[in-house]
Amino acid sequence: MSTQPNAGGRRLIPFTINGVSYETDDLSQEASDLLKLAGLDPAGFDLGEVSGKEHLETKWYHDNEKVEIHKDARFVSRRQSAPVA
Repeated sequence: MSTQPNAGGRRLIPFTINGVSYETDDLSQEASDLLKLAGLDPAGFDLGEVSGKEHLETKWYHDNEKVEIHKDARFVSRRQSAPVA
């Protein structure tokens, strides 16, 4: 996927959250905004960025922490807590 300019002429950068593709021209966003984009409530989920190919590592962000989005960035979410039956 190549980056395409938006109506303002800025390049759209592709990235994924939980395997779903998104594009943005805003390369610095709060983690909570990215969770909301994915339809998740920041009060109940955390956002992490996956890096590496053979040895995957995940960097977890606080809700109000700025996330730098780069081409083909891979983000995942995790539930903060879940009731146990």
